[in-house]
Parts: sequence; structure tokens; C-alpha cells
Amino acid sequence: MPKLKTRKAALKRYKKTANNKFLRKKSFKAHILTKKSSKRKRRLSSSTTVNKTDILNIKKMLLI
Repeated sequence: MPKLKTRKAALKRYKKTANNKFLRKKSFKAHILTKKSSKRKRRLSSSTTVNKTDILNIKKMLLI
């Protein structure tokens, strides 16, 4: 059987932490920024952890 390939899109989107959690960026920061407040845009700039229900799918995509 051939080797399984890592999903390159997932590799670019998620970062693994030391505690085996994953970091991701928040959505809604790409366009139409004039109507969003500065506070909202600042909060959207920070990264957050992935929900524990999605970790198994991410590990499969990254072959971890």
C-alpha cells in the first residue's frame, strides 16, 4: 500500500501545542471590516484552541 499523505491545508491551518491541543485562527476577519468595531477585529485576530470534538478529525488529517 502507498503511504498516506498529510492534508497540506490542515497542516497550514492548525498548530499543535505542548499539551496535545491544537490552535486555530478565528473566522470573519477576511473582508467587510468597516462595519466591525475595533474591539471585535482585535478579538478575531487572536488564536483559540480547537474544540475537543474536532481533535480526532484533525489528528486523522495530520496523521498524528
